[in-house]
Order: sequence, then structure tokens, then C-alpha cells
Amino acid sequence: MLEWMVWTPPTALVFVGLGLLLAGMAVWAKISPPVARRGFLRIETDRGDRLYIGLISAAVVLTVWIAVTDLSMWLALGCALLVALVIGIWG
Repeated sequence: MLEWMVWTPPTALVFVGLGLLLAGMAVWAKISPPVARRGFLRIETDRGDRLYIGLISAAVVLTVWIAVTDLSMWLALGCALLVALVIGIWG
């Protein structure tokens, strides 16, 4: 049925992970409504905003890493996750 999409296991894991992350954020928002605050980003953001900015920033880090260097992709993933985590906590 979905053969035309050429899903590989890593691609499926990324999309399943994003779906679980969004579902978890929705449940968390129902339990504890997000509160906007101002962090080092200098704009008022709530949890969802910081998650979105963190995911986009992680994608940029990975893309630039691939374009600029031939170093380990595991190191790139670690840097991207660190950027997303810092934005999520202190952004």
C-alpha cells in the first residue's frame, strides 16, 4: 500500500518519534498549560514554540554539518540534540 513512499526504518523512526513527541506535548499541555516566558531568544515563547524552534535549529545544524564536514554523523546528531535541548530549556 505504501511502497511508493520507499520508507526506510530510520525514516519511519524519525516520523514515529515526531508523532510521539507531539502527542506527548499535547498531553503535557492538557495537564499543565504552557506559560510564555522570555529566555535567551529574546522573544516570549512557550514549550511548543521552543520545541519547534529547537527542531528547526537541529535540522539546520545537521544540514550545515553535512555540507561543511566529513566528520561522524553521530557527533552531528549529538550537537543537534544539544542545540535543541539548550533551546528547549533556556530559550
